[in-house]
Amino acid sequence: MEPSPEQSPHHAYPDHWEADVVLRDGGTARIRPITTDDAERLVSFYEQVSPESKYYRFFAPYPRLSAKDVHRFTHHDYVDRVGLAVTVGGEFIATVRYDRIDARGRPATAPADEAEVAFLVQDAHQGRGVASALLEHIAAVARERGIRRFAAEVLPANNKMIKVFRDAGYTQQRSFEDGSVHLTLDLEPTAESLAVQRGREQRAEARSVQRLLAPGSVAVIGVGRTPGGVGRTVLRNLLGAGFTGRTYAVNRAFAADRATIDGVPAHRSLGEIGEPVDLAVVAVPAERVPEAVADCGEHGVQGLVVLSAGYAEWGAEGRERQRELVRQARSYGMRIVGPNAFGVINNSEAVRLNASLAPERPASGRIGLFTQSGAIGIALLSGLYRRGAGLSTFISAGNRADISGNDFLQYWYEDPDTDVALLYLESLGNPRKFTRLARRTAAVKPVVVVKGARHSGSTPPGHAVPISRIPDATVSALMRQAGVIRVDTVTEMVDAGLLLADQPLPAGGRVAILGNSESLGLLTYDACLAEGLRPRPPRDLTTAATPQDFRDALAEALADEGCDAVIVTAIPWVGEDGRAEAGDGEVLATALHSAAAAGPAKPVAVVHVEIGGLAEALAAATSTVTQQRPAQASPGVQAPGHASGTPTTQPPVTHASPGGTDTAPAAASDGARAADPDTAPATARAIGRIPAYPAAERAVRALAEAVKYAQWRRQAAVPGKVPEFLDDTIDEAGAAARIDALLGKDPDPRGRPLSHDEAGELLACYGITVRSTLPAPDAEAAVAAAARLGYPVALKTTAPHLRHRADLGGVRLDLATESALRRAYGELVDLLGKPAELRPVVQAMAPRGVDTVVRATIDPAAGAVLSFGLAGAPSELLGDIAHRLVPATDRDAAELIRSIRAAPVLFGWRGSAPVDTAALEELLLRVSLLVDDHPEVVSIALEPVVVATQGLTVLGASVRLAPPPPRTDLGPRRLSNY
Repeated sequence: MEPSPEQSPHHAYPDHWEADVVLRDGGTARIRPITTDDAERLVSFYEQVSPESKYYRFFAPYPRLSAKDVHRFTHHDYVDRVGLAVTVGGEFIATVRYDRIDARGRPATAPADEAEVAFLVQDAHQGRGVASALLEHIAAVARERGIRRFAAEVLPANNKMIKVFRDAGYTQQRSFEDGSVHLTLDLEPTAESLAVQRGREQRAEARSVQRLLAPGSVAVIGVGRTPGGVGRTVLRNLLGAGFTGRTYAVNRAFAADRATIDGVPAHRSLGEIGEPVDLAVVAVPAERVPEAVADCGEHGVQGLVVLSAGYAEWGAEGRERQRELVRQARSYGMRIVGPNAFGVINNSEAVRLNASLAPERPASGRIGLFTQSGAIGIALLSGLYRRGAGLSTFISAGNRADISGNDFLQYWYEDPDTDVALLYLESLGNPRKFTRLARRTAAVKPVVVVKGARHSGSTPPGHAVPISRIPDATVSALMRQAGVIRVDTVTEMVDAGLLLADQPLPAGGRVAILGNSESLGLLTYDACLAEGLRPRPPRDLTTAATPQDFRDALAEALADEGCDAVIVTAIPWVGEDGRAEAGDGEVLATALHSAAAAGPAKPVAVVHVEIGGLAEALAAATSTVTQQRPAQASPGVQAPGHASGTPTTQPPVTHASPGGTDTAPAAASDGARAADPDTAPATARAIGRIPAYPAAERAVRALAEAVKYAQWRRQAAVPGKVPEFLDDTIDEAGAAARIDALLGKDPDPRGRPLSHDEAGELLACYGITVRSTLPAPDAEAAVAAAARLGYPVALKTTAPHLRHRADLGGVRLDLATESALRRAYGELVDLLGKPAELRPVVQAMAPRGVDTVVRATIDPAAGAVLSFGLAGAPSELLGDIAHRLVPATDRDAAELIRSIRAAPVLFGWRGSAPVDTAALEELLLRVSLLVDDHPEVVSIALEPVVVATQGLTVLGASVRLAPPPPRTDLGPRRLSNY
């Protein structure tokens, strides 16, 4: 338990500064404010610091803290004087404090927004990235309290501390004064400091996963004395997989003289083992888990896989038990898979870990699989096994109270054994972070996701983090933007994973179809058209085709420069006696592999009907040929997969390690690195398994996903730019001043909508002009307004229930004369009610064009989202709306207007004139820039935006302001709350 804080009369204990963090070596620690109750902890901590470290901190020998020091270092006002501590097991391992520099006892010219900062890290924990994490958190605290700069005095010999400041990425100045190095850090986050922070986050979280997947020793806690039960099953599976490390069985009910169980050492507690244990698999009843976790923490266990049930899936009491489990484990520096987990598998030959309930370790391969559901995990393992696919790693995280899919994306990003990442997710606890990590990973290897619980609107039982309330269509669009391959079913996930793991990425959507069944070929052709591919007419080899005929036809198709991929269709062929035969699947598989190995690197898939042994033979057969590296659609987009057991050509990846340095991750696979195909030397190319499908539609859908992903990879290689409008149409300072004035000094947390004029003035600061409207409380006012604006005009109601509802008669257009206006006004009142209720306005007509809608909203989980669609039925009835995360790049804006289904209307559909899409893209970018610069703008709706052949007109705008939600992605590193 944390100490009870003493509250200042003016500044209460800031519990939102508390955070769990992952350190460089993968262990966890807790950062929290120091309180008056910490005197004994501080003294104990200081006693364990070496004389050298004390000298570096105080610039003189300082063997012990005086009572005055202890009081000063534990009494803070949490504004001008702040101290933070890093704890493991409840004890201090590091501290940091700042003192604001002001005129009291300081030079009169010293700024009030500067503070002196000093660190002290226990020697045993130096090199773990503790000081770097502390700097991020104390800097965030300082910014919150109005401090903009840190000043630090460091002895020249204190190289470690100088490096902490130097590598943080903040703007800094350095000078040498009076025998010490004087450093000044500007605490405003920079692109470099954010990149440093995220790089450290990636390496630390990847290392924490690696500690779980590659332990040197495993203890199963809760092994039954008789066969059966969860613990005994896991122990049997560990032994059956041939785990290369040490294995122990633990049960407090074992007899004192019991030496072994199932051939492994048996102990009543971890303390009896007498050797380090890296990973503990906990399979005891929930009420006994705290005792087991304490035993693990006290004996240095690095990670836990908790199979025990009885947590959040059982209701409120279980949720609190789950929170306490996470708090307890993290306090000891351990991370958790689970609770209610199915387990983890690592197929590396150096590890061979099956710490799961899966009875057999799946075949080794290039696919990493994460699932939140044990049942879905079983189904996926079974499906992959039947299809001959191999896994690198498998994780079924159960309630996902700690380790999540985000952590495994961090790990797979640089894992040389994983070429494709498959994730079954039922919740997105941090969509902003997920899309960021997925985008980075997808740039080097495919990420395939099935999102469960899409329409239920509720959190799956047991999940620690509530699911996002983002509409599913928005989630899908954001995943696509991040390069994620979003599929609907686990079957489609397996289908796509098989193709992506072992076949090259296609350079385009041109598909050759060949086979011995005309009907099956036509089905494949139709499926290609339905998926947006460009199939060639099927080549019918006739039912008399032999395996050699298949080989020759495939070789010819692969050699054709107008072909990007090949789908082979096969049915049992006719034997010499005229009867249909299943044939020898191995012979056909060998023929197809021979052609694929000899030809250019293009994806091949097989659709087969009742050919015995073909799928198995295709999955098993691999070969390697030496050839000139083929030119791909663009440099860096090559085969993501390798044959199982074939070593990659990637140099070894350096992971963070205790006392080690942060090393930039290498590319995930040889195929992910840019290469010049004209100068690349001859190389051995692995020809992997050729995926086989029982239906043409499934093969084509998998290929279509690979085509779209390859296109995204090519585009991601040259990312778009967030434009800087160099004209005088952007007035960021003016917009900020207006927002401050509109919100007031004490803004309502619910926010406030802006009036038409207020919205127009704010939008004008970013070069967005809204066509003016004039109120028309009566017919005479309407006529006067029209005279001022000029005919023709539009008469509209602005009542919320009638806004933009031309179908209800609330909008009258093209009123060219005074008589027409008066007549329309009378009809409007007679039909819909009194003018005071309708709030009529008059507006000058815009040039003819296509009516569109541009919106931007702030989602608490995903952040700012930019949306686009056609006005009216396409977006409102059919949901034909596209979305992108803010800030949008020029490429995002171009893709946004082209990704809706009704996009042809903008580009000259059925002979109509194309509209000014360049002006529309500019408008989208200006809206994106506005909400990105000013997070107080929580929603914008421009409707309609009439896009003409030249230019566009914004006819209506609504804007809502509110205090901005916190940006967790820009803050210091921290684990999610439990």
